[in-house]
Amino acid sequence: MMAFLQSALQSALVHVAPFLLVISLIVTIHELGHFLTARAFGVAIDSFSIGFGRAIVSWRDRAGVVWRIGWLPLGGYVKFAGDANVASIPDQAGLAELRQAIVAREGVGAERAYLPFKPLWQRALIAVAGPAANFLLAIVLFAIFFLAFGKPVSSNRVAGLIPAGAAARAGFQVGDTILKADDKRIGTFEDLQFYVQYRGGDLIDFTIDRGGRPMHIDARPDIRQEDSAFGGKQATGVLGLVARGGGQARVGPLEAIALGASKTWEVTTTTVFYLSRMITGKVGVDQLHSFVGIMVASGSITQQAVDQARTDGVSWIVTVGEVLVQMAALLSVSVGILNLAPIPILDGGHLLSYAYEAVARRPPPAAVQTAGYRAGLALLVGLMLFATWNDLGRQRAFHFLGSLFS
Repeated sequence: MMAFLQSALQSALVHVAPFLLVISLIVTIHELGHFLTARAFGVAIDSFSIGFGRAIVSWRDRAGVVWRIGWLPLGGYVKFAGDANVASIPDQAGLAELRQAIVAREGVGAERAYLPFKPLWQRALIAVAGPAANFLLAIVLFAIFFLAFGKPVSSNRVAGLIPAGAAARAGFQVGDTILKADDKRIGTFEDLQFYVQYRGGDLIDFTIDRGGRPMHIDARPDIRQEDSAFGGKQATGVLGLVARGGGQARVGPLEAIALGASKTWEVTTTTVFYLSRMITGKVGVDQLHSFVGIMVASGSITQQAVDQARTDGVSWIVTVGEVLVQMAALLSVSVGILNLAPIPILDGGHLLSYAYEAVARRPPPAAVQTAGYRAGLALLVGLMLFATWNDLGRQRAFHFLGSLFS
């Protein structure tokens, strides 16, 4: 029994703790983006919550904002004073009623502190501030990573070719220097790998230098099934090139920030590209992942980091810290992109409503907002359930459950 409890505790620490640490950081920064921007514009705020459900801890600051930490650390929110409906954006009639209620309660002019009565551009900036904070967090985390561990240094010159691989079939030769993949500049072998792995089966225009003469080679990376940290397999593009070994080079603070910004942009564009491939059917929708998959992946990667640290005889704390920083940066970008989607329940949905208001000179009707909110909620819940089904299937959970009743 003790051995079982010890194993369960270790599994929880490896899988659950890193996930909760990372997701709590990302959500907190996202909501702080909304909160700080709103406060800068003088918006009245009721509460700031990290986590949902009953509050474990709560307190009220001097500005009257209730800060709370909920028992379920899988999200968070900022509640602005005067939220009037499920979409948090009153329609024309709702604005009039809200103004009347505020004036009756607090006096003439008090309504100017409420979000619905702020200028449209301020409301738009407040909506954008959450995703923007996620991208900024990713830049900072990547910068910390580069500052602590350096940047990869490897040659972009071809040192060898895998026989019958995509590069060999396309006409690459040993000694070629790869300058670009499509419009993406290639400085290191890591740049090339990152670009190619998400483009298996796609034709890529490579610009190379061969003996001082620039030329173009079109190559279509092979698709190889590789083990995924989420469980199961994932399709990965493979070109079949061998590069000279490299290492890590130390960088200063300014270069680290520049590299962090560049990496964040690269991850953002690649994520959008990958989602477009999923929409067009080039990538299976089984690659969608839920909190379950992210938790499994974080645990798997953390365990690998611990094992590698033991093998190398180095501190596992440093190795795990390196993994968690990169994981948090990648997830922060994903959260930023997701929240910009034009779905009513998300920040992008608020921006869509503000765009309508900018054209129509009034907010969307309450009935439209409510219907959109419910449709958006249904869409997100549906996607979450579908992604959870994918992840449970990858972990053979249904096989396990079936064996219990067989």
